[in-house]
Amino acid sequence: MRIVVSNGRSQGSAAESDMADAGGLFGAVEAGGTKFVVALGNGRGEILAEERIPTADPVSTLAATRAFLEQKSSELGALTAIGIASFGPVELDKSSPDYGFIGQTPKAGWKRTDIAGVLARVFGCPIGFDTDVNAAALAEHRWGAARDVANLVYLTIGTGIGGGVVVGGVPIHGLMHPEIGHIYPRRHPLDTGFEGVCPFHRDCVEGLASGPAILARSGASLGELGESHPQWEIEADYLGQLCAQLVVTVSPQRIVMGGGVMSQSRLLPLIRPRLRHWLSGYIDRRELQSGIGRYVVAAELGDRAGVLGALVLAMDAAEQAPGVARRN
Repeated sequence: MRIVVSNGRSQGSAAESDMADAGGLFGAVEAGGTKFVVALGNGRGEILAEERIPTADPVSTLAATRAFLEQKSSELGALTAIGIASFGPVELDKSSPDYGFIGQTPKAGWKRTDIAGVLARVFGCPIGFDTDVNAAALAEHRWGAARDVANLVYLTIGTGIGGGVVVGGVPIHGLMHPEIGHIYPRRHPLDTGFEGVCPFHRDCVEGLASGPAILARSGASLGELGESHPQWEIEADYLGQLCAQLVVTVSPQRIVMGGGVMSQSRLLPLIRPRLRHWLSGYIDRRELQSGIGRYVVAAELGDRAGVLGALVLAMDAAEQAPGVARRN
């Protein structure tokens, strides 16, 4: 997989032939709470054109998204499909009249926004729609740190804590989608007085171990704290607990960890022994002993995981459309 960002300017049938050879031309939308990353890519995973749009109100943000896709597809050729990796919560049940909508989000003005339907009506092509973390999990599965396993969990530890679960190469959908950041951990002995910052649950994992939780507890980001500061121990313990709960509930073949908090490289080696501590020897697998360095790993795609995940969603949507040949 290569990332090739260009201005997207190509002309005529030769460019369209190149797109066909690469498996089609796909729109990719990473819909984030602070910015939208909108791109065009091909079936080889190459990003051909890209733009970042600040997330404002739904009407203006989606209008700018549409304009970029229209302009670049007029230069490169018709879109085969579009993938949307969205902040949530979102409705993923295709039988629901609200499929493709953003749900009860705290993002002002975005509650009940029909994000998928807007683009489907304009472009008339298949639409792939999922959460941003499920999409990132798909990208890490196809091109990143979990490309050699079929079942994985992708965790993002940053402004919030979220997780995507892929089983057999397919994201889990059920009642809705996993909300891994809202699991309740046991309190660390050094953290009994901190209320937590989640507006819904206070002391769920997101409320205790997200970037804002670290700042609220210690007055600084993790990277600004010395190695002996107790925040490192507290953070590693909560994230080790989260990983242990995922092992005994989802049983992934790999846990991939990304997000801004995980950019502190010394944190991951602290999490692994806490995972083993909380499992207490119950799961006797080599992957959790001598192989734990390959079991809980850092994300490889970094901040590209979201838009590349949207590209995967578009490719998969095209494959699932009637009359479209499937990849081998």
